[in-house]
Order: sequence, then C-alpha cells, then structure tokens
Amino acid sequence: MQNQREPWYDSRWMKAARGEPVDCTPVWMMRQAGRYQAEYQKLRDEISFLELCKTPRLAAEVMLRAVDQLGVDAAILFADLLLIFEPMGLKLEYLPNHGPKLSPPLREAADLKRFHELEDLEPLAYVAEAVRETRAGLDDRIPLIGFAGAPFTLAAYAIEGGASRHFLHTKKWMFTDPAGFAALLEKIARSVARYLNMQIDAGAQAVQLFDSWVGCLSPEAYRKHILPVTQLIFDSLPPEVPAIHFGTGNPALIPVMAEAGGTILGVDWRIGLDAAWSQIDHDRPIQGNLDPTVLLTDRETIRREVAEVLGKADGRPGHLFNLGHGILPQTPVENAQALVQAVHELSSN
Repeated sequence: MQNQREPWYDSRWMKAARGEPVDCTPVWMMRQAGRYQAEYQKLRDEISFLELCKTPRLAAEVMLRAVDQLGVDAAILFADLLLIFEPMGLKLEYLPNHGPKLSPPLREAADLKRFHELEDLEPLAYVAEAVRETRAGLDDRIPLIGFAGAPFTLAAYAIEGGASRHFLHTKKWMFTDPAGFAALLEKIARSVARYLNMQIDAGAQAVQLFDSWVGCLSPEAYRKHILPVTQLIFDSLPPEVPAIHFGTGNPALIPVMAEAGGTILGVDWRIGLDAAWSQIDHDRPIQGNLDPTVLLTDRETIRREVAEVLGKADGRPGHLFNLGHGILPQTPVENAQALVQAVHELSSN
C-alpha cells in the first residue's frame, strides 16, 4: 500500500490523478527524456540504447536530467516497451535507421511453445533497480510513473517482428485463429501484470499502460479480443495506485477502452478533451492531449494551443496535461520548456 505520508502523495500530479482540485494543471510528457536533448544524444554516441536501458544509473540520470530541465510535475521510468520480451524468448535488437527488431516473430499458435510467460522477474531486475535509483534521485514531491506495453501492442510487435503500418500478420492471426491469438494475449497480459507490480514494489507511484497501436482495431474487435486481457492487467494492480490507460489512433475506442480499465484515461490529439470526457464517467481523470508537432512551432503558437487544450478541460478536476504521444526528436528543448511554463501559468488558480 502506498504511504500517504510521503510528500509525493499530496503533489499536484497525484491529486489530479485522484480527481482532486489542484492549484494548477500538472504536466508531464511522454518521451520527456530522449533524442531531442543534446545531452542524451551525446550519451547515445557512447552507448547503445539497449545498454542504456540496462544500466540503471544511466537510465535514472537521463530521466532526472529531463525532469530538472523541463520543470515537469512527474517523472516516468526510462526504459522501453520491448524489454519484457527478452526473458520471454525473443531476440531484441535496435537497428540503425530501422528501429526495434524481434526475432523469430510469432506467427501461429505452434510458436507459443517457444514463447515463455514471464514468471521469474530476475532477468528484468535492472528495470526495478532503475525505478529505485530514479525514485531516490527525484524531489520527494515528484511522483514516478512506471510503464509497460499493452497486450495488443506487444503482440503486434512480436507477430510483425517490429514496427508495422497495416498489421497484416497480427490481424490475420486474430481473425483466423482467435483461440490461438487469445492464448498469446493472455500470456502477455499475465506477464505485464507481474512486470508492472514489480515496478510498483520498487517505488513507482503510478503506472501507464501503452496501447500505441490499438487504433488499428474497430470497437467490436477490441471488445471481443482485447478488453478481457486488458481488464486482467488493471484488476491485478493495487487499487490505490493510479493507472493510466493510454491508446492512440482511434477516438471510437474511448468508451470500450474506458470499460477495459485504468483509473485515468489517456487520449491523443484526434479528439477534444471535452468530447472524450463526454464518453466516459465525468469524474474519471483524463490525460492529454496536445499534438506533439505543436512543439515544432514557436512560443506564441505553443501558448495558444495549450490554452485550447486547457479550454476543452474547462478547469475540471482530474486533468493531467500531456502530449497526445511522445516528444518528437526534432523538438527544440526550449519549446518543451515553454509548454510546461504555459500549462502552469494559464491554468493557475
């Protein structure tokens, strides 16, 4: 159980995550530590991405630097969605100018014999240590968010072998062998539940489940194939820990994703916050949702677009400001700083 006496418990971000009134809207950004920062690029010239993720001291350092640099109200663990796959039996590589590669890909139910459910968390102990080191280095009033990939997004990576535009192999398996596809998703969901609980036990105050690719599905397909395994994850988490359920690409999924679980719903820029809120319980906190490309413009435009998002939220308790997806590599650091400043100033009571 989380200790309510800790300073982070009554922080701006945690209060908003519980739907309580705050002095101004809290803000953090996905990928708030990454390629847009000169210090990060210099470090990556010396060490591979996978090595960085597996070195807790450095993983903590890059996130702590970002929190200090930007002035955000929450930190998120520096890691990657796909780290969970190595102890499950897939080879993980990050190829230059290509992105992640998982091999051999899973293409049919018979492949599940070589895909192991994550029961022993020791191979991912470096993630728990990164949580502990990041938590130790943060200001006591700043909460730390752990995270994992959602079952569909992780399954799609494993089936396609990497990034995809059309998810041909994934959807073919889902439609032609729903029982085999369900067995894959269930194995992933149970593994993710253990992984997130490990992060919470190590010191994360909240968690986010990323379903970055789920937007390619219809609400009907989501309800049939995805909702049960997503519920399994959220039902496995401590009820007092805020859990963000984040998906992109398809506003039509908002009601069914809200039904699937999470105490906070994260939405992208394809729908206004007022419209998103109208489809869920009005007392449920919501996260979002500035288009990340706004940060490629100028301070005046950023401030105007921030005001637009805040206007859609209309001062309702339970708004956690964020981008609709991660910070783009081309983003000037000063523009990310300008966003944080604008959110705080424009929403201040």
